[in-house]
Amino acid sequence: MRADGVGLSQVAFSPPDPPTAVLLAGPVLACCTAFWLVRLLRHNRIAALRILDEPNARSLHSAPVPRTGGIGVLAGVATGLGLTLPWLGAPIAFWPVAATALLAVVSLLDDRRHVPARYRLAAQVAAAGLVMVGGLAWQVPGLPGLGGVALPGWLVPVITIVFVVWMTNLYNFMDGMDGLAGGMAVLGFGGLAVLGALGNAHGFALVAAVIAAAAVGFLPHNLPRAGIFLGDVGSAVLGFWAALLVLWGAGRGLFPLWAGLLVFSPFLVDATWTLLGRLARGEAVWRAHREHHYQRLVLAGWSARRTLAWAYVLMAAAAASAVGARDLNSREQWLLLAGWAGVYGLVHLRVALAERQGAAAQGGPSGTPRS
Repeated sequence: MRADGVGLSQVAFSPPDPPTAVLLAGPVLACCTAFWLVRLLRHNRIAALRILDEPNARSLHSAPVPRTGGIGVLAGVATGLGLTLPWLGAPIAFWPVAATALLAVVSLLDDRRHVPARYRLAAQVAAAGLVMVGGLAWQVPGLPGLGGVALPGWLVPVITIVFVVWMTNLYNFMDGMDGLAGGMAVLGFGGLAVLGALGNAHGFALVAAVIAAAAVGFLPHNLPRAGIFLGDVGSAVLGFWAALLVLWGAGRGLFPLWAGLLVFSPFLVDATWTLLGRLARGEAVWRAHREHHYQRLVLAGWSARRTLAWAYVLMAAAAASAVGARDLNSREQWLLLAGWAGVYGLVHLRVALAERQGAAAQGGPSGTPRS
């Protein structure tokens, strides 16, 4: 199927199809490396990387927790891909690696000592620019039935940079509850790995599976009550990789661009809805807050485990829908998108209902739903 996607240089980032042994070895190495290193970081066995997350206005935790778990995820991915792709004779694509390194360094500095937002944003824009230099760009609308419609040339770099930067930040915004961002990585990149395998693009599938496996190695340390967090170095890079693989897979025709977005829609919708709502209310969107749907549910009285379980159901359903959408016609794809719009509308209403029920149980005013 020719996806409604984006243009992509096949030379820039297209490893050859690996044998089954490598498809298994890469993820296993990534998972084991991440699990072992995160365990060391969790127990502060590496003094130079002892960085604690102090509770703040947007936190759901009340005591300091190490925030270096993302280093373990990065190490797992580097091990899984670094030892398998060269063995296959596949080149390590320079531009995605350079962009990842830039984001990781700036994010780690931000974890250790605050980096002003303008410098973080500059690094994210630079990383997005490196993505385009590497051959990735959002060149068509990416909606059902519009695969042959090209975006204006001036809009391509703008929408590509906005998309990559927003994905990088929204993943960081959503990393506010134990197990949430790690679970999205497992299910999101796992879904992309399945799409790659179904499209016989085993190199793409290997990269996505290695990222998902590294997140599997991290997740046991992060489930409620978490012993370690991803930190900005983990959440920002995972968001960046999500954008990278969505553009890459759609550009290769493995899936429509909208299907790649659907995979990560539990984060995309929540973060975007919350941002637009805060803008509409005239609030300072750059300030810490606790207004994401998952935060509101916990504040309304849901346990973290209950909230996380339903979040996982939503993530799994979104990934499964994206996988199943490969062979749908345009009309069926639009119906699927309409169905998911309805699902997210119901999620918003359910969160508002939980808030009213929580307020009533505490004897307070029920209030009104937020936008």
